[in-house]
Amino acid sequence: MTLDLRQALNTYVDESLALLDEMEAALLALEDRPDDDELLAALFRSAHTIKGSAGLFALEPIIAFTHVVENVLDALRGRRLAPAAALINTLLSCRDHIALLLEVCAVQGGAPDAGQAAAGAQLHAQLERHLSPAEQAEAPDLWHVSLRFGQGMLRDGMDPAPFLRYLGTVAEIVRLVPVLDELPSLEELEPESCYLGCEIDLRGCAGKEQIEDVFEFVRDSLRLRILPPPSHLARYMDRIERVGGDVRRLGEILIEAGVLTEAELEEALAMQGATAPAAEDPVRLGSILVQEGMVQPEIVDVALDKQARLREQRGHEAQFVRVNAQKLDQLINLVGELVIAGASAATLAKRDGGGALIEATAMVNRYVEALREDALRLRMVEIGETFQRFQRVVRDVGRELGKDIALEIRGADTELDKAVVEKIGDPLLHLVRNAIDHGIESAERRAAAGKEARGKLSLNAYHDSGCIVIEVGDDGAGLDRARILAKAEAQGLVAPGAALTEREIDALVFAPGFSTAAQVTNLSGRGVGMDVVKRNIEALRGSVEIDSVPGQGSTMRIRLPLTLAIIDGFLVGVGKAAFVLPLDCVLECVELPATPPGVRYFDLRGQVLPYLSLRDQFALGGTPARRQNIVVVQYAGRKAGLAVDQLMGEFQTVIKPLGRMFAQVRGIAGSTILGSGEVALILDVPALLQAAAAEADRPDAVPEKTK
Repeated sequence: MTLDLRQALNTYVDESLALLDEMEAALLALEDRPDDDELLAALFRSAHTIKGSAGLFALEPIIAFTHVVENVLDALRGRRLAPAAALINTLLSCRDHIALLLEVCAVQGGAPDAGQAAAGAQLHAQLERHLSPAEQAEAPDLWHVSLRFGQGMLRDGMDPAPFLRYLGTVAEIVRLVPVLDELPSLEELEPESCYLGCEIDLRGCAGKEQIEDVFEFVRDSLRLRILPPPSHLARYMDRIERVGGDVRRLGEILIEAGVLTEAELEEALAMQGATAPAAEDPVRLGSILVQEGMVQPEIVDVALDKQARLREQRGHEAQFVRVNAQKLDQLINLVGELVIAGASAATLAKRDGGGALIEATAMVNRYVEALREDALRLRMVEIGETFQRFQRVVRDVGRELGKDIALEIRGADTELDKAVVEKIGDPLLHLVRNAIDHGIESAERRAAAGKEARGKLSLNAYHDSGCIVIEVGDDGAGLDRARILAKAEAQGLVAPGAALTEREIDALVFAPGFSTAAQVTNLSGRGVGMDVVKRNIEALRGSVEIDSVPGQGSTMRIRLPLTLAIIDGFLVGVGKAAFVLPLDCVLECVELPATPPGVRYFDLRGQVLPYLSLRDQFALGGTPARRQNIVVVQYAGRKAGLAVDQLMGEFQTVIKPLGRMFAQVRGIAGSTILGSGEVALILDVPALLQAAAAEADRPDAVPEKTK
């Protein structure tokens, strides 16, 4: 078996980007919680892991740059530095530079150009100004590494030499003595087995974790013992005495120091009459440490609890498998085709088959439906990861505009299709920036209005009627409708003196080229953005609307389908044409009552409900059925009826995109293939609701008197 280095490198890039996201989130949280030890530890681990793994691929620019970042984070973790705002700003810039180096060095396989190298050097200089001269100097003490490679390393495609060479890049190798104590006799020697061991002394090592990370990819194939320098042990014992009851910090110190040397551990075990390795019996080791007076009992309890939680977390992580997104998309496409084939088989069985065949196809379709639901769940991801990315945006844009803004996230565990998540990021980014720029006032204006100086921006997600709703809200001044209307008249978007409703005025902000900004800035004023936001959302079969209260703020509400692949539909017929309605939008079906010609209302249990004739909407012609039906649909709290000839029942719908010729047809969201092989159009319910309301508002459409 050989190691695919390209695949391993891709995995390293993916994991490093995830660590950078965690690093960014921790830095932003550190501004509000500067005394949080967990945040400081997480920051150090992120940088340390990125640097350590980079050595396996000889990504020297990443190693060199991240080394100084790691030193600063270690000083923060050790409370030798305070997390001041200037330092956090620099570390955020360093996080961005590491992401750039990953793209340049790991993805593209190149090297930083002169400008990128200069930017890195400038950040290095800023970081080193925070470090004391003693922390910038290398420690003179020697670490000792006892190493025995596993016999199967060579057979697994691993070469010990690169690991030893990389060890020399993270610390100076003062002494390396090869050890062949496990070498068998010539008769028993296997040419493909590895019998190499080493005893190594290192200078300038940042810590035990740095050495362990060198051998991270082969930890299961070797035995590794690391002994810290004598002065480190003395310093650790002094720190242990000083931290006293700070159990979390004490646990970190014990792990960092290795707790005991090998000889001391063997002596402690011998005193207890134990023969089993202590590492395999943490409870036994804990009792020994307590009896020898090395740690307090409560420290052991906390350490054991933490160890148990780590084991549980690792077990949970082991349940996940990384899958290429293209393979997942291919699976969904195949399941979609299977749905169509199943529907075709069911149609043929009903037409030509007997009862046994119909029953068999029904059972197959039940399994197909279950497979479809499980396959779609594979593509469902939580929106929270997308929301978290805006923490940095809110912070940076707010500071650029001189505004202090807090971001509140709700509904982070709401799930939707990954394809939707990938495409909604840019529209959300624009809405967030727009809310910060136009919505939330300056601290002075907020104080004059009796508001808190710190503005609030919220991101919220929830499910509603088979859709996902994403809200971007702020507690700013709200829309200035008089100003919007005046600007629209000046730009010729509406006729002077036109009487528009509040909803119609709000919708003007989505007009191409419209802007109310007094001057052009980096964020606004060019009239480009909100129209693109609406167009991109509608391309996802979604809609966007505004809810604004003057003086209290605005909410941009986006409605999106949960998935772009397969939906549950309700099949209806008009003449020879078939249409599919998303089942989640269908409330009920009733018979269309007799109404006067031209009337587009009917009485639904005392409620006046507008309705639309699909025959008229799509100019299908022909004679309507003597007995027509109404499908009552709902979307975003609004209801209307759709008049059809036939109700054909529920139908699993594989969504097929329309060609360019039909992309602009109002009321059509896509197409699908029926079991008979015919094409049915999937209806755009929001557009039809608007059409029904407009039809009912015609001057000649006199509403029927309700009882």
